[in-house]
Amino acid sequence: MLSLPHIAPLTAYAARLRSRREVEVPDFDPLDGGIDARLLFLLEKPGPMTSLRRPVREGSGFVSRDNDGMTAETMRRFMLEAQLPRHDTVIWNVIPWWNGTIAVTASERAAGLQELQNLLPLLPRLHTAMLVGRTAARARPVLNGLRVLESAHPSPQVRAGYRAMWDAIPEVWRQAAWMAE
Repeated sequence: MLSLPHIAPLTAYAARLRSRREVEVPDFDPLDGGIDARLLFLLEKPGPMTSLRRPVREGSGFVSRDNDGMTAETMRRFMLEAQLPRHDTVIWNVIPWWNGTIAVTASERAAGLQELQNLLPLLPRLHTAMLVGRTAARARPVLNGLRVLESAHPSPQVRAGYRAMWDAIPEVWRQAAWMAE
């Protein structure tokens, strides 16, 4: 499916990232909208369930709402609640690579923002970006010309420590669905 017309340019983009870096870059989910997406869900950094190199339990190799993890499960549920058509969305990360840790350094963030600028021209129908989490919120300056919304990250840590922010996520995502129409 990675060679289907709607996803092939994004597959090539991820392959270019892999060829230039000594880190693991997951692919875009071919079940999402790919280059036809009107709404970008931009998260912080791929988690361990995107990794094909995990020693205990192998991940999917994709940035996907279908990954086997709590954050992905919550994203899938919130997207359904917000009535976001899958073909209208594409999910990616400010830092698009997994390097074995969820920690984010300033140099990673700067490099990720540069790579994001290389991604945006591949998404010609994109008009709205949902920045998911504090690290993703730092991408706002490179999203010129797009409508931008921000939400908390749907991780178990946010649910446990910032319940009001967690509870607000579905409503913000509904606003994004409305804007994407």
